[in-house]
Amino acid sequence: MRLIVLALIALPLAGQDLRLPALFSDHMVLQRDRQVAIWGWGAPNKHIEITSSWGASAQTHVSSEGTWNATLKTAGPALDQKLTVTCGDTNRVFNDVAIGDVWLCSGQSNMEWRLSQTRRSDQSAEDFIKDLGPTDLPGVRLFTVQNAIAPAPKSDVGGSWQRSAQAPALDFSACGFHFGRKVHQEIGVPIGLIASDWGGTVCESWTSRDALAKHGQFDAGLEAAAQLARGSNAAEKAQKERLAAWWKQLDGDLRWTHDAFDPSGWDELSTPGIWEDKQVGAFDGVLLMRHMVEVPAAWAGKDLTLELGPVDDMDTTWFNGEKVGGMERPGMWNVPRSYSVPGRLVKAGANVIGVRCVDTGGGGGFAGGKNAMRLRRSSDKTQAVSLAGTWRCRKAKSMAQLPPMPASTRFGANEPTALYNGMIAPLVPFGLRGFLWYQGESNRTRGFQYRSLFPAMITDWRGKFGQGDLPFYFVQIAPYNYGGDTGQAAELREAQMMTLGLKHTGMAVTMDIGNPRDIHPKNKRDVGERLARWALAKDYGKDVAFSGPAYAGMGVEGNAIRLRFQHAAGLTARDGAPSHFQIAAEDGKFVVATAKIDGQTILVSSPQISSPAAARYAWGDADEPNLFNGAGLPASSFRTDDLPRGIRRR
Repeated sequence: MRLIVLALIALPLAGQDLRLPALFSDHMVLQRDRQVAIWGWGAPNKHIEITSSWGASAQTHVSSEGTWNATLKTAGPALDQKLTVTCGDTNRVFNDVAIGDVWLCSGQSNMEWRLSQTRRSDQSAEDFIKDLGPTDLPGVRLFTVQNAIAPAPKSDVGGSWQRSAQAPALDFSACGFHFGRKVHQEIGVPIGLIASDWGGTVCESWTSRDALAKHGQFDAGLEAAAQLARGSNAAEKAQKERLAAWWKQLDGDLRWTHDAFDPSGWDELSTPGIWEDKQVGAFDGVLLMRHMVEVPAAWAGKDLTLELGPVDDMDTTWFNGEKVGGMERPGMWNVPRSYSVPGRLVKAGANVIGVRCVDTGGGGGFAGGKNAMRLRRSSDKTQAVSLAGTWRCRKAKSMAQLPPMPASTRFGANEPTALYNGMIAPLVPFGLRGFLWYQGESNRTRGFQYRSLFPAMITDWRGKFGQGDLPFYFVQIAPYNYGGDTGQAAELREAQMMTLGLKHTGMAVTMDIGNPRDIHPKNKRDVGERLARWALAKDYGKDVAFSGPAYAGMGVEGNAIRLRFQHAAGLTARDGAPSHFQIAAEDGKFVVATAKIDGQTILVSSPQISSPAAARYAWGDADEPNLFNGAGLPASSFRTDDLPRGIRRR
C-alpha cells in the first residue's frame, strides 16, 4: 500500500549542498526535443552546472532562499543516457536516463487499479501472466507517486523511476501500462509513465486553488484549506461551520413541520421500508416526510422518546415544529434513531412528526421494521404508539441539485485542492507529452457541475505545466448499477462528452467493457489501448480509428427520428438490432424504441409515439448497448433533448 502523507511545503534539508525532486532519479525519462525544466535545492548562492551525455548543458545559481531552476535542451529518442548536476563540490549523477515521451496518468480508483488486480477469478496466475504479454520493456519507465494530501502546494513527492519489468509493471496502473506499452510498440520511442492517482476521489480535489477560485462553488473549502495551511486553530471550526451551513441551506420554509400545515398535495408513503421499493421510486436527494400521531391524554406534557429505527442515509427530525434530533453525517444509514421529545412540546391528540431524509445514493428511507418505529413514554418502555403506516411525503432537491456536501470535519483526500497540492503541484513543471485521466464516478451526482469543473481542471493543468495545449485523453465512466440512479451516471458521461469541446482532448468510451456488478471492471487492456488510439492518431500521425460513433444531430421524419453520427463508417449493432434506444414526444415521456441502421444513420420509432421530439441512447446507469463502428469502437450514451453544446466535432 502506498504511503499516505499529510504535509506542507517540502523544504531542503539543512546543510545539504544539493538536492533534486524525486522525479529526477536513475531510469527517468526526459521529454524529447524540448527545453525541459530541471530544478532543486542547494546551498544559497552556490553555482549550479548541468551536463549531459547528449552534449547539452546549462548553468544557474542557487537563490538566497536555497532554490534553483534551469532549462536543458534534450535530444531525440535515446536510451542509456547520463545527466550530471554539480553544486560546488557535490555531484548528482543520474544513470540509465531515457529521452522520449512522458505521460501523466491520474484520476481515481479505475486509474489506480494495478495490473495485478486485472486477473480474472477464473484465470490461473500462469495464464494471467501469459495473456498479459511482455512486461520487460527497457524503453518503458514507471513512476508511481505516493499518496499525499496537503492544504498548500508541496514541492516534492515520494516515488522513484523504475524500468518496466514484471514486478514493477504488476504494481503499476493497469490503464497507464497498457497505454504506454501500446504506444511504445507502435512508435518505438521510450515512454515514461507517471501514475498520480487515488481511489474514491473527486475532481475538485485534483484542481488548484487558482482554478477553483475562478470556478466558484468551492470558496468555503478553499478558505478552510488556507486556514490549515496557515496553521490556524480555526481550520477545524471553519470546516464544521461549512458543514452546518450546508444543512442550513436545506431548511427553507419549515412550516411543513408544524401541525397547522396542510399536506393535502403531498404523496402518501407506507412505512417502514426503502422508498425505492415503494411510491417514491428511484430518487437520491432530500425527501420531506410527515406523520400525524395521536397522543393519549395522559401523556400530555410528559417527556417522550421518538424511535424511528435506522434512517438511510441522514435525517433531521422535528416534533410539532421544533427540532428534536438528527444524524447529519454520512455513514449512519444503519444506526437506529432515538430522540428525546421534551414534555413542553407534547399535547393530547394530534401531534406532528417531521423527518427530512437525505439519501445520497442507493436506498433511502426508514430501513428498520415496524416495531422499530414508535413514540413511547420515556419513563416506561411498555407504553408506546406505533409510527408505522401511512406517512405523507414530498420530494425536495435531488442530490444533483445540491452543492457538494463537505466530506468530513477534517482535511482529507476529497477536500478542494488536497490532491492537487499533494500529488500534482510537486510535479510542475516537469516536461510532459500529455495527460491521461480516468475519474468521474465520485462526481456522478453532480454532472451539471462537472460540465464546467472538469474543463477548468484540464485548462488549469495545462497552464501550470506551461506547455500549451498538451493532449488530454480521458476515459468515460463505464456502466455500473449504482442503485437508485435516475440519470445521474448518464449525465456525468454527457458532461465528459461535452469536454471534447476543449482542443486536443479525446475520450475512450467503455460502454461495452464495464461490469454492472463491479465498479472496477477487470478489462483495463482495452481501456489503455483505446486511449492509445487517440494518441497514435492525434499525436503520432498513425492512421488508426480513435473514436466510436459520435452523435452529430437529428431530424424528424414522420413518426421517426433519424440520428446522424460521425466516425460511423461500418455502423453496426452486435447481436441483433440496435438496443437501448428510447423516444419521446414533446411531453418528454420516453418509451422503448425500435432502432434500424440506415447507412451511417439510425432511424428510431415507436408505435406509441406518433409525433416524436427526442431520443435517448443507453441512458441507464448500467446499460450495456451494442452500437459500434467498423473499427469495433462503441458509441457513447447520448440524448437529443439536451444536446451538449460546444462539442468540437472531429
